[in-house]
Amino acid sequence: MNSKTFFRSAITAAILAAIVGASAHYGLPSFTQANAAVSQQAAASATATPVTGIVDFSNIVARYGPAVVNISVTGKVQPTATNGVPQLNPNDPFYQFFQHFGPQFQIPQGEQIEHAEGSGFIVSSDGVILTNAHVVEGAQDVTVKLTDRREFKAKVIGTDHQTDIAVLKINAKNLPTVKIGDPNATRVGEPVLAIGSPYGFMNTATAGIVSAKSRSLPDDTYVPFIQTDAAVNPGNSGGPLFNDRGEVIGINSQIFTESGGYQGLSFAIPIDVATKVQAQLMQYGKVTRGRLGVTIQEVNQALADSFGLKTPHGALVSAVEKGSPAERAGLKPGDVIVALNGKPINRSSDLPARVADLKPGTSAQVEIIRKGEKKSVTVTVGEMKPDQVASSGQSAAQQGRLGLAVRPLTRDERKQAGVSGGLLVEAVSGPAARAGIEAGDVVLSLNGVAVNSVEHLRVLVAKAGKHVALLVKRNEIKIFIPVDLG
Repeated sequence: MNSKTFFRSAITAAILAAIVGASAHYGLPSFTQANAAVSQQAAASATATPVTGIVDFSNIVARYGPAVVNISVTGKVQPTATNGVPQLNPNDPFYQFFQHFGPQFQIPQGEQIEHAEGSGFIVSSDGVILTNAHVVEGAQDVTVKLTDRREFKAKVIGTDHQTDIAVLKINAKNLPTVKIGDPNATRVGEPVLAIGSPYGFMNTATAGIVSAKSRSLPDDTYVPFIQTDAAVNPGNSGGPLFNDRGEVIGINSQIFTESGGYQGLSFAIPIDVATKVQAQLMQYGKVTRGRLGVTIQEVNQALADSFGLKTPHGALVSAVEKGSPAERAGLKPGDVIVALNGKPINRSSDLPARVADLKPGTSAQVEIIRKGEKKSVTVTVGEMKPDQVASSGQSAAQQGRLGLAVRPLTRDERKQAGVSGGLLVEAVSGPAARAGIEAGDVVLSLNGVAVNSVEHLRVLVAKAGKHVALLVKRNEIKIFIPVDLG
């Protein structure tokens, strides 16, 4: 079967694995001698009510800038290079789409010592520092530099690659610290400030606004990113994102780039996600997460029409892992999850964050819409383990309406694809081609109804309205693709 990468520009729905962590919060840290030079008036200004016009961040930089650190990393690297790009086809629109902008190792042949730099910030006066996991990945030595030019060797307390969070510890006391804010109270359009070490230039401040919230990125499965237009570049990774009250609301982590540098789209990990991870790493040395075992995607208008929803909302289940808590609870592909324990799921990116507060082994009430009817399902939350078609001779009418030439899979093809049924796409045209379906895809269902024969698909298409949702498998990924039949 065709091995082309599944994502296309026409398929914009985000795919998220519903895997999450437990929660805990730290108290607001105190400020010490490093901040003594800041006047009371400046301190008051840092928390003042926002005013119209250009925002003056100078007091925030003066007060909290000393808590932002430069992180230098050395480590042995292998001949094989990586730059954080997902394994996508070079011609795919998502290739070079999301790049980590922390250490970018340029690795020649043979093992050697490499150096890289990133940013971080102090959250506890006794030397606890937050940064990105990719900043310290593979590090043998980590050095933390303060704005007063002191340097300390840092110990990596723990890393969590699902959220890209790392916790460091340096042997020091009475250090300046940041103030932790509430990203949930942040509004799109609010001014924000980023401080870090782009290209090694320590304590560089750049400003912008919150462009969007709860962004789901193609290569991430858990974090509801804060999108901003604050200028960030290689070396900013792991640095704090402040609001105009001087509170840290996020950790700068990724950028959208086709050039390797800033292009106006930056993404930060919400600080509440980071502090939950920090608490678990410091207490247990690892992060425990719940698991539902579903693959979900965003519901757009075409999918809402196909599944009988009045408005586009919820998280559409495109796959259910065999033997998972979701399967045991009776969840099925085509279900739309609209609430978890009574709290609405408006977007697919809401689900992982909500499950983040659930403890493995506990029961959760999942409200779904199945074939237009609401149902409530009880799921026992699991624990996530670590880095765990018609023939060509089909009728012209069907070719014209759906645009697919399909045939049943052979026994070997079903085994290779890991499916029990479905139809193999041999040729594509018309509506299906415009939707992004390709030859080699396997069509598993139409509007939630499994298809195993050419005739069955023909009947379903004939009865369908203007919009249908095809569940398609390509390589290891399953996703619902809305097709406008006109």
